[in-house]
Parts: sequence; C-alpha cells; structure tokens
Amino acid sequence: MSGTNPRILVITGIQAAGKSTVARLLARRFERGVHIEADVLYQMIVSGRVLPEGPGVMPPEAERQLRLRLRNTCLLARSFHDAGFSVVVDEIIIGERYDHLKEDLAGLSFDLVVLAPRPDVVAKQRDAGRGKRVLGEKWAAYLDRELRTTMAETGIWIDNSDQTPEETVEEIVRRLQC
Repeated sequence: MSGTNPRILVITGIQAAGKSTVARLLARRFERGVHIEADVLYQMIVSGRVLPEGPGVMPPEAERQLRLRLRNTCLLARSFHDAGFSVVVDEIIIGERYDHLKEDLAGLSFDLVVLAPRPDVVAKQRDAGRGKRVLGEKWAAYLDRELRTTMAETGIWIDNSDQTPEETVEEIVRRLQC
C-alpha cells in the first residue's frame, strides 16, 4: 500500500474486538505507516486517572479524560499525517465520540472501520488471553449494544468473530481499496 497521498484510518469496536492488533498490522502495510493506540495515551495518566465505574456509569472526570485521550490521539494523527505518514488509529468510538472525532479531525478525510465481533466471542475467547485490563461480560454486552445502536450504518462494519487478524486486515484493504 504505497502511494503519495497519506490517509487516516480509524479502527473502532468494543474492548477486545481486535482493534490494536488489526491497526498495527494495517499500519505496517503502508510504505510510511503509523499506529496510534489510544490506550497508550490513556496510560500516560499515571496519577489521578478516573475510569468508568460500570456499564453506563461515567463520572464526569472519567468522561473528561476520555475526551482528552481522543483529542490527543487526533492531534498525533494530524501531526503524522501532515508529515506524510498514513495513520491508523485504534480507539473506542461510540455515540457522541464520533462527533468528537469528526471535530478533532476537521478538514481531514478519514475512513472509519468498525470491528464488530459477536460479544460472546469477545467475552470468552479474546479476553482470556489478554494482558490488558478487561471489564468483563457486562461491559462487553453493554458496549456492543451501544456500538450497534449509536453507530449503525456509520463506517465500514466487519464481523471479525471468525477471522484471524490478518484476514481482517485483508478484508479492510479490499473494502477500502487501499
């Protein structure tokens, strides 16, 4: 995937949907590719980080920090894009966060890819082998419901339940014709 025109791809989906793995593999496909993992920016808050308390329970400070994470993710994406790199961002974009994403990337074109594996696959198969903190079946079900409700018909949807990460990347490349 060479070319002189850098692009921005945003990979979203619920927690443990495969965003980071797919985004990293996809970024490697570009001649000049960057992967921005929003979770890494979130981990930069080493003191005072506030997490959501449970499905649908978002303290104002947790909401503010998630908004800050997205804003900084997009600033990095802009910076790399302006320097001639294609950028693949992985971030949970649900509901109003899509409006925030469009606001933060205003003036730049981007493609949104929604990874939508079945929640049972996420909760049982993928969470088991992860080194990251996961929020469990209730979170998976809640986030999946919110994603499917608030993001319906937005972006390119891929059910990657039965795909390897490499197969998912191939489908993205084929569907976006990159």
